[in-house]
Amino acid sequence: MLNRTILAACLIVPAASVHAQEFRWDLSTEYGPNSINTRTNQFFAERVSELTDGEVDITIHPGAALGYREKDHLFAVSDGAVPIATTVSGTLAGVDPIFLLSSLPFLAEDFEDVRSLLEIARPHYEDVFSQYGQQLIYAGWVDPSGVWAQDVMESTEDFEDLPIRTYDATGTRVLQELGAAPVQISWSDVVPQLATGSIEAVLTGVDGGAASGFWDYTDAFTQINYAMPLTFVHVNQDSYDALPEEYQQALMQAGQEAREWQAEQVVANQSAKYDELRDHGMTVAESVSPEFARSLSEAAQPIIDEWKERVGDRAGEILNEFNATE
Repeated sequence: MLNRTILAACLIVPAASVHAQEFRWDLSTEYGPNSINTRTNQFFAERVSELTDGEVDITIHPGAALGYREKDHLFAVSDGAVPIATTVSGTLAGVDPIFLLSSLPFLAEDFEDVRSLLEIARPHYEDVFSQYGQQLIYAGWVDPSGVWAQDVMESTEDFEDLPIRTYDATGTRVLQELGAAPVQISWSDVVPQLATGSIEAVLTGVDGGAASGFWDYTDAFTQINYAMPLTFVHVNQDSYDALPEEYQQALMQAGQEAREWQAEQVVANQSAKYDELRDHGMTVAESVSPEFARSLSEAAQPIIDEWKERVGDRAGEILNEFNATE
């Protein structure tokens, strides 16, 4: 009887040891600790810990603290240099132009449009990440991009020769069409360049700019509802595959919950952020005139047409399905 008891105990040990294994991951992000992207990362990490009883622990490293810029993330995660990262869609455009979809100017008119486009295009995003040995966990969106500058933008003439930071190739082209002098630079380099006067304006949302204290360098924010680019959280496939199946499911569940949490925060925070900017002495224009909006859309149309040509049949499939949902 004793021998059988010992044998039974031995048979139980391997299964128990699997669940006792701990997984420690570092998540790289360029965004500051107070940004909506980083706060969503933190929500995600906390939910993963809760769902796995602390066996999967994800530490967030904001502000490019690990030494990686967003342009490095795809390859750093692919090589296993960092297991998981947050990357804005536009920085991946050089890998595949499909990632410019969410930053096509004035395509998505509201948050529900952004959600629809993400759900329609997600299989295409997943396919690209898979090609680079990665698993897409979730993608979230931020508030619409506007212009942080010294003055409120009232017409296309206000863009003439304006040194302005943009976050992807599409924004660069649109701003060039408007006569600006755009520069595509990493997020962590924006404040230093504003401080030195290398750039005088920034194309980004109200939340991101507020989190970085852009009121120290600009006097006005104009909400032009340019686009709502996605940020992807992606993990090394080998690291993901090493997780027990129930932990993989927990990761995906936490990602879905994080996306919805971020969506709620963006809607709730937008008006509060406008008030915060005003409290810091900034002038805020929450909308632009129909004429100005029309001029912006006209400047963007050639870039959208070029994107369709580059992406090919996938663009038609996505946009046809998207238009059918409206």
